[in-house]
Amino acid sequence: MSVNMIVVGSIALDTIATPKGKREMALGGSAVYFSTVASYFTRVGLVGVAGKDFSEEHLQFLRSHGVDLEGFEQVDGKTFHWAGSYSDDFGDATTHATNLNVFESFSPKIPESYKKAPYVFLANIHPSLQIKVIEQVEKPKLIALDTMNFWINGALPELKAALKKVDVVFLNKQEALQLAEDTKLVPAYRKILEMGPKRVIIKMGEIGALTATKDSSFFVPSYPCKDLADPTGAGDSFAGGVMGYLAQSGNVTENGFRRAMIYGATMGSITVEGFSLDSYKELTRNEMDQRYRKIFSMIKVD
Repeated sequence: MSVNMIVVGSIALDTIATPKGKREMALGGSAVYFSTVASYFTRVGLVGVAGKDFSEEHLQFLRSHGVDLEGFEQVDGKTFHWAGSYSDDFGDATTHATNLNVFESFSPKIPESYKKAPYVFLANIHPSLQIKVIEQVEKPKLIALDTMNFWINGALPELKAALKKVDVVFLNKQEALQLAEDTKLVPAYRKILEMGPKRVIIKMGEIGALTATKDSSFFVPSYPCKDLADPTGAGDSFAGGVMGYLAQSGNVTENGFRRAMIYGATMGSITVEGFSLDSYKELTRNEMDQRYRKIFSMIKVD
């Protein structure tokens, strides 16, 4: 079966401490969170690299969700490792260690069977690698890119070049303000749209998320989670929900994106209720759709 979407990004083992506990060397990475979530909607292929310490158990977890691993590489060395902790308010994580390991020399190789995938998600990797992926795919219907302050600070020319080649860019609010060199959100996203993408999606954590084009804007609130456990991967899960729905439906109209945003909020809220990807060990599509309907009811007006 051919893949309908590909994701290129990090595969990681995370050490996480939150007010709810600690987890050593847990499954993580942007491509892993994204592909796990997107697998509930569509057939997704993962492009990434891990070391020999990446266990068969983790690979089996991805296979059990139907994630295609033809683009996965396992090489000598250790897997990318991130260690971080969250304070009592579950705000931004404090990073204690970032060991790139085999990810440091990662150079994405897109399998032939992936090159015609209609949907492409470029997770948070160096912009020059994102451009390299764009050059390997064949006229996809939609390309989306995620980025972060590290690349805005250290690879801005490459990032701006990548933005000219994509349809959608995902950022959080602080990154959007930094990229636009502005202090207000609306003028900031308008400046980002002038850099090339047709649409911007701005994640705002526990508040919600905004999507905008030159002619439209839409806001979706976050689901009020009662049992927050681990915020790691929430943004990648949000993107997986957005892109997964778009790839499943094929609807990239304004209305399609609005529904996709609600699915993004749905999946982000599910992720944070468990450590690592624990929430997806037994999650059913019916449970996911029930959460979607709850968020939809928060914004629906009769």
